[in-house]
Amino acid sequence: TPLPEQEGPTVGTMGTFELMSSKDLAYQMTIYDWELFNCVHELELIYHTFGRHHFKKTTANLDLFLRRFNEIQFWVVTEICLCSQPSKRVQLLKKFIKIAAHCKEYKNLNSFFAIVMGLSNVAVSRLALTWEKLPSKFKKFYAEFESLMDPSRNHRAYRLTVAKLDPPLIPFMPLLIKDMTFTHEGNKTFIDNLVNFEKMVDICAASPSFISKATV
Repeated sequence: TPLPEQEGPTVGTMGTFELMSSKDLAYQMTIYDWELFNCVHELELIYHTFGRHHFKKTTANLDLFLRRFNEIQFWVVTEICLCSQPSKRVQLLKKFIKIAAHCKEYKNLNSFFAIVMGLSNVAVSRLALTWEKLPSKFKKFYAEFESLMDPSRNHRAYRLTVAKLDPPLIPFMPLLIKDMTFTHEGNKTFIDNLVNFEKMVDICAASPSFISKATV
């Protein structure tokens, strides 16, 4: 039995939420996300990848930014699942798809992916009757968004999209963390008691160059 403070919300915010402009919501989300992202130092990515206990340094800003992704993702799931009326749920789906589209327009890829992953969560995707009533135009948008999340060929669709964008942009941070982790775990730090500089160059290139591209 959960404790009182562990109980989740029982009523959604649909009444207030539907009065807000999707574009304004995406814009305000992007401003806040940018502030969080701009506080993340490149070295925090290094500490996170190699293990912060080795450096005795904090990664508080990075942790906060990563937590933000989960908050947005589960906010989407919570709002839709708390809405008991099918017609209202359809409106919510449309609203979140619009917000995701505007986040993509503002090059806020972190929140864009968080919203799309929230919509693809099994708790939402199983609402077959709700999805059936979604207009075909929005179904098409959502299918395009999902294609960007395709993990095949090492997230090629996403990487090609990012390569075409001009900075500044807010990247999909979990994928950047994954790239650095694979580089770290897939290569030895020392070879014959000598530092593996090729690995270090790859690690350093992954974080500072991406951050600088994102924040120019």
